[in-house]
Amino acid sequence: MEINSIQELLEKLEELQQKDTSKTIWYRGQASKEWGLTPYYMRLDNAQSESTLLKRFKQSAAMLIDTAPKESFDWLFLMQHYGVPTRLLDWSESPLVALYFAVEDLEDHGDEDGALWLLYPTELNKHAHINNKEEEDYIPSFDDEELVSYSVESLKTNPRIQLLPVAAIATRNNSRIQAQLGVFTIHHHENIPIEEIGDKDHIVKLVIPAGSKQFIKNQLSLLGYSKFQLFPELSSIGDIIKEGIR
Repeated sequence: MEINSIQELLEKLEELQQKDTSKTIWYRGQASKEWGLTPYYMRLDNAQSESTLLKRFKQSAAMLIDTAPKESFDWLFLMQHYGVPTRLLDWSESPLVALYFAVEDLEDHGDEDGALWLLYPTELNKHAHINNKEEEDYIPSFDDEELVSYSVESLKTNPRIQLLPVAAIATRNNSRIQAQLGVFTIHHHENIPIEEIGDKDHIVKLVIPAGSKQFIKNQLSLLGYSKFQLFPELSSIGDIIKEGIR
């Protein structure tokens, strides 16, 4: 399935909503349709253990942050924020935020078809045996007991247990996650792309042809979706100004 404009995306979303209005949908944009849904850390060969990366990050980051996270998950969110490999994949509750990430990098990926992935988080979690029959659209948070087995400490002490990825909500404790309406999936030891799990009913892939990326990017700009809106940081202002004077 292809989308060539925001209008076509809205039509596709309306079509999906008519089939089932009760299911939550999360979104992830990727610059290349060839990329799978596998976290950065899981794509590394012969990587140091996650606990070692966490220790190294803590060692240097502790003096630079006002309040140090108490839980390992909060450290993982911070590592993800600054580009350190983790088992997390970023998703958004906004289709337009995700669409922005699929089309924004025209310099490096403008000649490649992009992808907008739609995830049904509750359906993904059913594969991992997380299902609340009393709450049909239940999604756990990283504070809930269902996620304990996915912590850095648990993976280190139980290397033989392999569980499937799950979707979970996290406290939006920084401006970037809030601006992007961020939510996450997290992998366990089982290194399997999310799009290859089970019957695949939990995932939909929409292809964005390379020739439509600039048009969609312009549409998003008209709606106010810029780098500064999604990355409310000083560096974003500089990038926007430099782009405007090229």
